[in-house]
Amino acid sequence: MGEIARRAAELRELLHRYDYHYHVLDAPLVSDLEYDQLLRELNEIEQAHPEWVTPDSPTQRVGGNLLEGFAKVAHRIPLRSLSNVFNEQELLAFDERIRAVATDFKGYVCELKIDGLATALRYDAGVMTQGATRGDGVVGEDITVNLRTIKAIPLRLRQDVSIEVRGESYLPRAAFERINEERRDRGEPLFANPRNVAAGTLRQLDPSIVAARKLSFFAYTLATPAGLATTQAEALRVMGEWGLPVNPHWRHCFHIRDVLEYIAWAYAARAALAYDIDGVVIKVNDFAVQEALGFTAKSPRFAVAYKFAAEQAESRVLNIELSVGRTGAITPTAIIEPVFLAGTTVSRATLHNEDMIREKDVRIGDLVIVQKAGDIIPEIVRSLPEARKGDEVVFRMPTHCPSCGEGLLRADGEVVLRCVNEDCPAKQVEALIHFVSRSAMNVDGVGEQWIETLFEKGLLTDIPSLYRLNRESLLTLDRMGDKLAERMLRSIEESKRQPLERLLFGLGIRHVGEKAAQVLAETFGTMDAFLAASVDALQAIPDVGPKVAQSIAAYTKKPQHRALIEELRELGLRMDTDRKKAEDGVLRGTVFVLTGTLSAMSRGEAQARLETLGATVTGSVSAKTNVVIAGEAAGSKLAKAEKLIQDGKASNLRIMNEEEFLQALASWESVAQSSVEDA
Repeated sequence: MGEIARRAAELRELLHRYDYHYHVLDAPLVSDLEYDQLLRELNEIEQAHPEWVTPDSPTQRVGGNLLEGFAKVAHRIPLRSLSNVFNEQELLAFDERIRAVATDFKGYVCELKIDGLATALRYDAGVMTQGATRGDGVVGEDITVNLRTIKAIPLRLRQDVSIEVRGESYLPRAAFERINEERRDRGEPLFANPRNVAAGTLRQLDPSIVAARKLSFFAYTLATPAGLATTQAEALRVMGEWGLPVNPHWRHCFHIRDVLEYIAWAYAARAALAYDIDGVVIKVNDFAVQEALGFTAKSPRFAVAYKFAAEQAESRVLNIELSVGRTGAITPTAIIEPVFLAGTTVSRATLHNEDMIREKDVRIGDLVIVQKAGDIIPEIVRSLPEARKGDEVVFRMPTHCPSCGEGLLRADGEVVLRCVNEDCPAKQVEALIHFVSRSAMNVDGVGEQWIETLFEKGLLTDIPSLYRLNRESLLTLDRMGDKLAERMLRSIEESKRQPLERLLFGLGIRHVGEKAAQVLAETFGTMDAFLAASVDALQAIPDVGPKVAQSIAAYTKKPQHRALIEELRELGLRMDTDRKKAEDGVLRGTVFVLTGTLSAMSRGEAQARLETLGATVTGSVSAKTNVVIAGEAAGSKLAKAEKLIQDGKASNLRIMNEEEFLQALASWESVAQSSVEDA
């Protein structure tokens, strides 16, 4: 037994060494096959002797059981976001502020701004014990299990130090392209960009999905550098020595001119990198000066992010196509000559609406400037009329729907044309795509392309027909096998158990987003109560204004919509919710708004405790608001509350500071506890 235990320890040390050389030094010592054989040997030993499994064992990287949710983690040191600068003048102003304070200036450290998800890692005696998201900067989510699946993150450091590391989890471009290729093969909608995939992946409750997507990680600073490093440059070096992956392209710059040269280099090099960047981070090198400069409420004063301008390219408009959304909105899209832009080849660019086409004077055949808004969505910045040859075509919006041929309407105050035909095929397809989406009924495996195929083949005609699909009909489709058909049908059946808020959102009622659907489900509890609600009852709900209330009432009074809901009820869909407020709570009917930063607890915790007492917590201040809790650095919401009181428009509105709130909360909870004991 001692021999086997020693072999297990030897295998762990070997695999840690190989991981370090592969992921940190980019210098593999063994082939993938040899690595996998050693990992398999270790896994077999640990399966036979589970008592020997250690938290830092390489076998613990493989995703295990499903998680029930993510616990909250209070950051020992707040994980603040950086303030941004966008041009040379703003960067020079930052430099002037630094030099006015830093008497013994040791320069800046410039690093690539990796476009990923900020991550905090905690190591105790060299072993990774916790990993968390940024969250609100004060409280994040514990995603330790998911982060352990990222092979670039060492489970054990090469030195037994107790530290907290800050870094960026990201998805390499090659992994992003592989994932999208797999989704394309399955007929699922493609992801927009690597950053969104990375953020969504790390919040998956199934760690095996995280492991399969092959994220990576770069460490960029020590949150607790005392005694370990005195400068940022030193911190980067020691983190690399400990086995943490540090991006190699950082540079120590002693003058702001050197910083500008580095920014120019990074901008030119970004397309050739294996990962996305959206700027450069500039930090004061000296930790003592960093401490002296301190922080604002949101950001450090000793560092900024120089954000790159959206990358632009020249292309030609080949055509303008029209799409019909689920609400009937007609959206024009420019088909352009393919052009490489911000890491991907672009062949389509949004034009939004007819007014924008006229404002930018975009014509078919025009040479245009294209950019990615936020490096994500391609859009046309402007046309180049000076390059016209005379054969360009002025685009005119149609008078009839390109899908069903019915007339189009433009409502007062709107800029979009809409098809109002309830039976428009394009609207039905978009409604189905929305219904099965992750935020609505979450019908896994039934993506946009499958919806279009099923509709085209006549297997889907409306939402109820989704629940009447069967194995025999699915197997008539190309690329459909037994396993895929079974998975689809299983996912469709499982979606019947989704709670009321998901169904309300999935129905696509105009102006009812995810938040409104949750509030409606909390308020009414059942579909029957929702259908019976009057406009006045709807308008009385915080976060439901007149526009939303009128839209809901217009939807629920139509016989075809009521018939749809009854049909879904008969098919077995759930018509109630788990999201119920404490109906008899001491704060029932009281509307709160939280603003600013609380020191005693996170805003999320404050909201949860208030809702347990029956209160309603909303995100905006209005005449319906009863209490505004103003923490440190409260902003526009506090100002709006003060103005409402000053103007006499909110006689029942009270503003509390944190101390007043904590005293009141203790009193409310005491009353609630007494009521429970009396009962």
